[in-house]
Amino acid sequence: MKRILCVATLVALSLAFQSRAEQAAAPVEKPAPIFNPLLPGGPDPWVIYKDGYYFYMNTTSTNLTIWKTRTLANLRRAEKKVVWTPPANGPYSHELWAPELHFLQGKWYIYFAADDGTNDTHRIWVLENASADPLAGTWVMKGKLADAANDKWAIDATVFEDRGNMYVLWSGWEGDTNGTQSIFIAKLANPWTIEGARVKLSSPTYAWEKVGDLTRANQVSDLPHVDVNEGPEILQHGSKVFLVYSASGCWTDYYELGMLSTTSGSNLLDPASWKKSEKPVFWQSHEASVYGPGHNSFFQSPDGKEDWILYHANPAPGEGCGNHRSPRVQRFTWRADGSPDFGRPVSVDTPMSRPSGDPAQ
Repeated sequence: MKRILCVATLVALSLAFQSRAEQAAAPVEKPAPIFNPLLPGGPDPWVIYKDGYYFYMNTTSTNLTIWKTRTLANLRRAEKKVVWTPPANGPYSHELWAPELHFLQGKWYIYFAADDGTNDTHRIWVLENASADPLAGTWVMKGKLADAANDKWAIDATVFEDRGNMYVLWSGWEGDTNGTQSIFIAKLANPWTIEGARVKLSSPTYAWEKVGDLTRANQVSDLPHVDVNEGPEILQHGSKVFLVYSASGCWTDYYELGMLSTTSGSNLLDPASWKKSEKPVFWQSHEASVYGPGHNSFFQSPDGKEDWILYHANPAPGEGCGNHRSPRVQRFTWRADGSPDFGRPVSVDTPMSRPSGDPAQ
């Protein structure tokens, strides 16, 4: 009997060791790659990573929708919810553009631009939600975000903090008529209130920022803008602060990214503190069939080890500002001087490794 038990024990141990050996020898399944575009369409994309989820938004024009997913590779199949629908009439009832979702001072905020049905009335509006999950709870209108003394046309708001101070950036008009879109900055007293006067940081000055200026070309057009700086976004790295923005007309194939830079702790409200790059930092690639790349945002991989850019682009020339613009991502690196190197646009359907720390499923 003892011999039988010993033999049985040895057989069991042998099978156990064999199973472990087979498991060790089995190849580790790698996460499936991520491909561009993330969605068939979606201009002005924005993403924030928090509590194990990516929360994504883009312009729908008619409502505010949030996508929630563990990995951007599955954005097409992600949970999504219309979290706010505007009233039928009123100052923020039409043309909802470029929504951004931020978590500030323990609450969620959405910044978006909207008008009353007339483009000239476009302004920035702020919603607040105290729920831990932005797809839950109630979104409450906090009001218009504007410099009371210069309440002018405004779109594309983003917010950021530096050295304990909170700021808002946006694209707007100097006066009351269309013509040039500039980048403005103001300090915030709280997430929905501007403190002090707005300051202009950038207007189109270089030729690559003015592509699409049909007025100068003596052409007739009903396009909404001529010279454009819009879509400002902040990228912070070490002691450096970069303001990346979109330049030229979105109705052209030459919509692309420019950049201003400064140092953390400097007077961010002083235009002299910022240095403007003479050349674009990210632009179209005919070889990759990426046209008009712009209106970007930034995020880090879940483990914080990688930096990524999210932007929209058209898959073919001549598609302009419509819904063909689709969200795309790619990893970027840093130069020796601390400035970002965005590289060249990745072509559609090129497999990329997922952001490090992404789940395998």
